[in-house]
Amino acid sequence: MERAESGDPAEFIRAPSVLVVNACIAVMCLIWGSTWLVIREGLDDVPPFTSAAIRFIVAGVAMTGLTALFGAKEGGDAPPTWLWVVLGLCNFAASYGIVYRSETILPSGLVSLLWGIFPMLMAVAAHFYLPGERLARAQWLGFLFGFLGLALLFVTDLRKFGPQGGPAALVLFLSPLVSTVGNTVVKKYGGRTNSLALNRNAMLLGGVVLGALAWLTERGAHGRWTAGALASVAYLALFGTVLTFGLYFWLLRYVEAHKMSLIAYVTPAIALTLGPLVRNEPMTTNTIAGAACILFGVILVVRGRH
Repeated sequence: MERAESGDPAEFIRAPSVLVVNACIAVMCLIWGSTWLVIREGLDDVPPFTSAAIRFIVAGVAMTGLTALFGAKEGGDAPPTWLWVVLGLCNFAASYGIVYRSETILPSGLVSLLWGIFPMLMAVAAHFYLPGERLARAQWLGFLFGFLGLALLFVTDLRKFGPQGGPAALVLFLSPLVSTVGNTVVKKYGGRTNSLALNRNAMLLGGVVLGALAWLTERGAHGRWTAGALASVAYLALFGTVLTFGLYFWLLRYVEAHKMSLIAYVTPAIALTLGPLVRNEPMTTNTIAGAACILFGVILVVRGRH
């Protein structure tokens, strides 16, 4: 366990047990595996930046209440301004703005699969910036499999979406990249920070930035706040954001960064299953082959460590 830097000197921040860690990771996998589809469902009625902005503003308000109730119990220091600004701009505004926009062009399952390179990027960042998380030889082989899987998707599935498919996928890769920056910074400098307050500030900032983007680019778009759209925002805000990110950044203080990233190779499998079942999204042999290569590469990267 770690001693807190603020408050009573005798106060300790207790690390969660292995059982609690595994249970939290399972919950995050199930919820985040479904969010890709729920995002796409909501985009049937509401423009992407508007939908994302409302999600994170609602999530930020909910997190404000949780911080007031449980922030003192969690302990930790107040988040420095620069840290929550980096997290808000990278992990919420930029990363999710790109994801929402990409899902207007590409199916939800394919977006989740392409986003699955995140653990690889996280492993590289940890190798260079986080002590004790150096890459082993087997992990470099994982990058090769991941590249082969992406190449297969680019020459097969993405071509089906016309001239927008390839560029949309390339832009999408910026999303896990900026999330890697945010996660690495939080892992390196936020170990003693109160995760509730950190997420509250970052979510509200992300919502405001996305709202500004919506005002600049979607003023002429026609949105319909149907029951389905409202349910989508509520689920994504409360479960897909408040609960999951609250758990994620709390655990990130105690669990190695690349182990947390294993979530990214479970969630695409769930998303790839839900997409064809619910929205009849295309699922071809090439999709399965590309997914297998990427996920196998991610498994090597995450597990093939010292």
